[in-house]
Amino acid sequence: MAENKIHKLALQKQERFSQPEITNSISISKLKGKRKAQPNTRKLINEILNGDITALSRAITLVESKNSKHIKKANAIIKACLPHANNSIRIGITGVPGVGKSTFIEAFGKHLTGLGKKVAVLAIDPSSTITKGSILGDKTRMEDLVKDKNAFIRPSATGNSLGGVARKTRETIMLCEAAGFDTIIIETVGVGQSETAVHSMVDFFLLLKLAGAGDELQGIKRGIIEMADAIVINKADGDNIKPAKLAKVEFSRALHLYPEKDSKWMPKVSICSAMQNEGVTDVWNMILEYETLTKQNEYFEFNRRKQNKFWLIQTIEEQLKSDFFNNSEIKKELKHQLHLIETKKTTPFSAAEYLLKL
Repeated sequence: MAENKIHKLALQKQERFSQPEITNSISISKLKGKRKAQPNTRKLINEILNGDITALSRAITLVESKNSKHIKKANAIIKACLPHANNSIRIGITGVPGVGKSTFIEAFGKHLTGLGKKVAVLAIDPSSTITKGSILGDKTRMEDLVKDKNAFIRPSATGNSLGGVARKTRETIMLCEAAGFDTIIIETVGVGQSETAVHSMVDFFLLLKLAGAGDELQGIKRGIIEMADAIVINKADGDNIKPAKLAKVEFSRALHLYPEKDSKWMPKVSICSAMQNEGVTDVWNMILEYETLTKQNEYFEFNRRKQNKFWLIQTIEEQLKSDFFNNSEIKKELKHQLHLIETKKTTPFSAAEYLLKL
């Protein structure tokens, strides 16, 4: 009797411990069953053209992927969406960290949606050179705009891309335009003088500055200021109003030192307080003035065609680089050449010349 009782207790204990495993297995199966099946390419294209935000997000994820299957699918989507693109005003916004880019874009975006515009914000975050990760926290910083039904915010990491933009920003612009967004805002990582790539993909390049940060002297130097179509002194509120007005005068003087732009547009300087929502309307009116001028003198379309040529060259360079480093013979020989460099048996230049001849 005692043995039977012990055996019965052991069975009850075993059932008790195995029950969670059964429950977990059932839960996992249910979750897998509830997962949405990935739509086919044609369905995804139709949904994007109908303005479906979920489909747009999925397509951008495919475009940013390095998976060969995803790349093939992404290329088909871009090709189908291309005839429906190029119908927006593209605005690049840059500035040093702390200048208030996210706050400005939220105030600016809300102003535009209030005018009936559909706004897509492509926020580019820097990637860590150590972990390769990125915070991608722009949606949190623009909590009011993210709730707006006429706004779409897509954070992306720079990855290995230079110039303050992500690897597939141009393709993402095309998809957003095909989805019906008529105003595309690209927020760069904001590292100062290296925000050059964004200039080759936007119609209007806006530089945010701070008063009293020593930046007034940068106006006499060539670089990012030379590319700007407008300089906006942000955080012009409270005790900072007077310094902001002085900075406006200094930058206006500096801009006159540069040669005339091909667009025939004279860059302007404005002040605003994104936090207080003051001066935002002036910035939009400035952009509209620029758009009117450049469309009348045909520079707008000329610039778009020039950017497409640049895009072609850059795409070829990226593809050649990808094909080179993914070549099995190169992969093998590259390790050997790196070892030779470490042991000082060859130079980086000789190794590069040898690899390129393979």
